Amino acid sequence: MSDKTPIKISCVGGGSRLWAVNVIKDLALCPSLEGELSLYDLDRSSAAANVERAAIIFGRPEARTKFRVTVASSLADSLAGSDFVMISIQPGPIGMMASDLDVPLRYGIFQTVGDTTGPGGLVRALRTVPIFSAFAEAVMANCPRAWVFNYTNPMAAATAALHAAAPGIKAFGCCHEVLGIRKFLAELMRERFDLDAVPDPDEIELEVSGVNHFTFALHGSFRGEDLFPSLRAHMAQEGFFADRGAIARERKAKGEYFVSDKRIVFDFLRRFGALGAAGDRHLAEFVPWYLKSEEEIHRWGMILTPSSYRLARLKTPPPGEDESLRTLAPTGEMAVERILALLGKRDMKASVNLPNSGQAAGLPEGTVVETFARLGGDGVFPTAAGRFPQALSLLVCRIADIQAMTLRAADERDKDLAFQALLLDPLVAIPTDRAYSMFTEMLENTKEALPGWKL
Repeated sequence: MSDKTPIKISCVGGGSRLWAVNVIKDLALCPSLEGELSLYDLDRSSAAANVERAAIIFGRPEARTKFRVTVASSLADSLAGSDFVMISIQPGPIGMMASDLDVPLRYGIFQTVGDTTGPGGLVRALRTVPIFSAFAEAVMANCPRAWVFNYTNPMAAATAALHAAAPGIKAFGCCHEVLGIRKFLAELMRERFDLDAVPDPDEIELEVSGVNHFTFALHGSFRGEDLFPSLRAHMAQEGFFADRGAIARERKAKGEYFVSDKRIVFDFLRRFGALGAAGDRHLAEFVPWYLKSEEEIHRWGMILTPSSYRLARLKTPPPGEDESLRTLAPTGEMAVERILALLGKRDMKASVNLPNSGQAAGLPEGTVVETFARLGGDGVFPTAAGRFPQALSLLVCRIADIQAMTLRAADERDKDLAFQALLLDPLVAIPTDRAYSMFTEMLENTKEALPGWKL
């Protein structure tokens, strides 16, 4: 009799070259699980290529288990009988994301990411909500007891749509940003205390609250000691907040689009008393200060990611020529760790996105918020966080209200309400008639993903 627990996982967006393959790699390294991995994707050829990649991965000598990996003929077939559902999709063709970035840029609005907030994030949310409402209904019809992990941005809107369409759904959003900050702080602690090795990020205890990508560490500790004096000493170094334009221009020339120096992370600590718990590129988009011009963006060490880069990522090597399959090591994706926790094989503390039932003090009830939670065989239990400093609370609540308006506009297919939400966005500091022209153009470019809208 096998000592492995048999499970079925449905991967919605199973043709993903990065995310789905990372899940397959981590499953291959997990000796306590086996079963079926069903890949569902509108692009069946991409999902079929990942079946080939899976055969290579599970055939590696380092693999410690095997899963039967298949391409589902329909969403219902993929979901049927699943214990876990993982959703990571591109909402609408990638050309729509190019519009999300390029149209606002022509109107003088800079976006470093454009998938969560700002004009790009808002329009992306409008086309995401109906997709996720349909996903929720399909889950409840085919695997109502399954745990649903959402990785799709805009995280808050997508997760909120799941819960709005199916109030009993067992779904939460998973984001890498808080884990990334914990890893960064672990490296910082090694430097500050001259340690022999980088501490485990789990030794960085943070009290985190906010909405996805606009989250903040209100308190923190390292090995029982208050973390914040070390953080304040770190940012008090001479020249810490100096102009980083020259560095940014070098990065632009090299195409190093995703490098972050955490200066905006620390600027929030300097100005508001709470450390940013997401990367600079995300934090910058929620406030009006950092993206006024490309020169200002460079001043913080950041560069814009052009739509051409996003489009170029569609080109991937055939499975047999994929260099990333030649070695097998943990990817840091954490999906398998969440599965093990929810099966009762371990306890886990992780940041999750869930409707607010009191865990995020000061934010509206029902708003999808991001805090830490305990994951175990008995469920997912958010950890209560304290209140924000007053000024920061005003900033976060404004974003939560805009997101709620956007969700309602998507549900009701209400262009006027969606435009009001856009005007409230901190990045939209252009005349209302120009903003309306921009918005209309963006909707026209994404209308195929907006069924039922009168545009």
